[in-house]
Amino acid sequence: MVFGKKSLKLIGAALGVALMGSVFAGCGGDQAKSDEIKIGANFELTGNVANYGSASMDGLKLAIKECNDAGGVNGKKINLVSADNKSEASEAVNAATKLISDDGVKVIVGPAVTANVIAESQVATDNKVPVIAPDATSPDVTVENGQVKPFIFRSCFIDPQQGSVMAKFATETLKAKTAVIYVDNSTDYSKSLGKVFKEKFEAAGGKVLDQQAFVAKDTDFKATLTTLKAANADVIFVPAYYEEVGKIVKQARELGITAPILGTDGWDDPKVADIAGADALNNTYFSTHFSDKDDSVKGFIDAFNKEYGHAPNVFAALGYDAGKMLIDAIKRAGSDDPEAICKALAETKDLKVGTGMITIDKDHNPIKPAVILENKGGDRVMVAKIMPE
Repeated sequence: MVFGKKSLKLIGAALGVALMGSVFAGCGGDQAKSDEIKIGANFELTGNVANYGSASMDGLKLAIKECNDAGGVNGKKINLVSADNKSEASEAVNAATKLISDDGVKVIVGPAVTANVIAESQVATDNKVPVIAPDATSPDVTVENGQVKPFIFRSCFIDPQQGSVMAKFATETLKAKTAVIYVDNSTDYSKSLGKVFKEKFEAAGGKVLDQQAFVAKDTDFKATLTTLKAANADVIFVPAYYEEVGKIVKQARELGITAPILGTDGWDDPKVADIAGADALNNTYFSTHFSDKDDSVKGFIDAFNKEYGHAPNVFAALGYDAGKMLIDAIKRAGSDDPEAICKALAETKDLKVGTGMITIDKDHNPIKPAVILENKGGDRVMVAKIMPE
């Protein structure tokens, strides 16, 4: 279609009026929403780790609901805008881009798993939007090539802390002199934990007699467990996820291995007991982020039960912690400016959250104790709280 000059002028004028109208409409919209702070939630709500993301989201939503019910923060209510990353790294990038560019969020909480947080990090950093990762325990989340990522924080402790804590527990509490290690060779999580445990255990005077490996989705562990049994070690360290852990513990006991079996937060799922059986789990210990037997977290557990009708798991607890960190930072920042919030997050000190007290260190990781639970008679008993060294 061809337009003459006069028609073009009229169209230009009309467009100008329309654009001006849209500008004023936009300003009016902003004014109408000046009493709220937009926060993004980028979680795995579908896909293969949707149980992690959904639980973390529930914890976050509870923290924000409590804040809004109490009048908000700095006189403003928090508006939580969620995006589903479908448990994929590429989708985590897309979700973060949408939350920042389309929704105008000031901070993002999530994703749950390490790979998805790392994928999101560059988009958030480029746009100077802070991220709080509730559950991603790899050191690489907040530090890359020795440099701290300025906009990335977390509310969970890191993998090396767990490896160190379990080595300390093995030597000081269980009085173990020897150990064997059984790692999942398909995950950096398991391999890095095995490495730290070995270093710390041997530094404390212990000796690692053997190390073997399996890969995720293996189902028959008896041949390797027979090899480990022959070492006759005082303890077995298995830093892995619940599905394989349940089978390993069950098969180890069937082979007559009675030594304590130790693990990390990958064990923290009721399905371990379903797979292994309560009797097989006796004399096993693992590190995690909180215990429902700990009086200091009773308030959070009761609030979560009241809101959702069931007890929180570890992902829900860490999502709640991230929400409490966020609310506290916005309050201290005195505004919803992302860089001011980022500065406040870095200065977090002695903050009471769902799982206890936290202070953020120079690497943007929380200084907080690891809880060690013993599986005993079908229950989980808290036997230690160990601060990082």
